Amino acid sequence: MNHVISPQGESEEPVYRADFAMGEHSARHLRRILRLYLNGWGLAGVADAAELAFTELIANVVRHVPGRRGQTFIFRLPDGEGVRVEVADGCPKVPRVVESGVLEEGGRGLVLVDAVTDKWGVEVRRDGGGKTVWFECLAAASGTGPGPVTPPARPGPRP
Repeated sequence: MNHVISPQGESEEPVYRADFAMGEHSARHLRRILRLYLNGWGLAGVADAAELAFTELIANVVRHVPGRRGQTFIFRLPDGEGVRVEVADGCPKVPRVVESGVLEEGGRGLVLVDAVTDKWGVEVRRDGGGKTVWFECLAAASGTGPGPVTPPARPGPRP
C-alpha cells in the first residue's frame, strides 16, 4: 500500500511511504515516484544518483528478502539540502559490501550505492527482526545548491 504522509507542522515536507511485496518492475515504478518528488522539491540534480542507489536497494530486497516484502520511505532533508531514501524489510540478514571479480554478474550493488551517494548505512532493528538500509544525496554535493561542488569525505557505512 502506498501512502503520502501529511506534514505535522507548517514547515515539514510530505513524506512518501510504500509498503508492498516488491517484484522485478517495482524499481521502475519507485524511481518514477522518487523523480517526481525530487523535481517538486527542486532537487533534480540528485535524481540520477538517487535513482541508481534506490534501484540497488530495491534489487537487494527482491533477491535476498523472503517474501520480498519491504517498505520504502522518501524524505526531503531539512532546508532542502537533499533527499534521504530508506528501504526497510523484516529480514535480519545485513547486506555487506562485496568486492566482486570483473566477470561476476552481481555483488556490486552496495559498492555503487557508496559511489553515488553522500552517506549511507544500515540500521538493524533492536528486536533483530529486520533492518533499514538508507542513503542520502545532498544537493550541495551535486552542485545543484549552495556549497562546494566536491562532495565531502564519505564516512563508511554504519554497522
